[in-house]
Amino acid sequence: MTSIGIFGAGGRMGRAIAAAATDAGLSIAGGTDRTADGEITPGVAMSDDPLALAARSDILIDFSAPAALSAHLEACITAHKPILIGTTGLDATHHALIDEAAANIPVLQTGNTSLGVNLLAALVEQAAAGLGEDWDIEIVEMHHRHKVDAPSGTALLLGEAAARGRGIVLADHSERGRDGITGPRTPGTIGFAALRGGSVAGDHQVIFAAEGERIEIGHRAENRTIFARGAVKGALWLAGQPAGRYDMKAVLGL
Repeated sequence: MTSIGIFGAGGRMGRAIAAAATDAGLSIAGGTDRTADGEITPGVAMSDDPLALAARSDILIDFSAPAALSAHLEACITAHKPILIGTTGLDATHHALIDEAAANIPVLQTGNTSLGVNLLAALVEQAAAGLGEDWDIEIVEMHHRHKVDAPSGTALLLGEAAARGRGIVLADHSERGRDGITGPRTPGTIGFAALRGGSVAGDHQVIFAAEGERIEIGHRAENRTIFARGAVKGALWLAGQPAGRYDMKAVLGL
């Protein structure tokens, strides 16, 4: 039986993943949490030792915080175990660490583990490739009031998909946080708007707007179960891969 270790097991996503893995017939090797307090499942205690968790797990899933990523990658490299990273709010330094780790172990990093969202990203890339620059691209996302990063990892995932379709670099063509007298929209850019409130698990909409017509495609997450199920599916797929960096598109064969 495949055993899964969960970094950030005390959070809402960590507990949802534990439940999804158990439902799938997998065993929970354990979990780490900042407080190392309580149990992730009955009889399985939290700890604050990522290396010990990696050593007794077949695969690790990380939905913790960017500040903890370095220690988690180091633990997985030392134990030579694959890791799926769903933590959002990562910057260029974190991605460089992931690239280094992927030279030694299988690493799957994604802004969203939902199978529906990743299919949406494929559709966005296709649409962006087929429509010219006279079609403006805007991405609108809404999450619960407790989310700390914006735009969401999923919005950035969709933005990257649109940029690939256009053959451009997202970092050089994105517009965020418009306020005041901003002037007209810059042609060829990808805009982002982030909304926060209530208990929204995740709403994302990609708008392609041209003169006289508009295409809107999106995804609504009704609860965290979809992310947890996708993470478990991705982790099981990753367990059979050689060292390298992967994403959810590979899991889906897209």
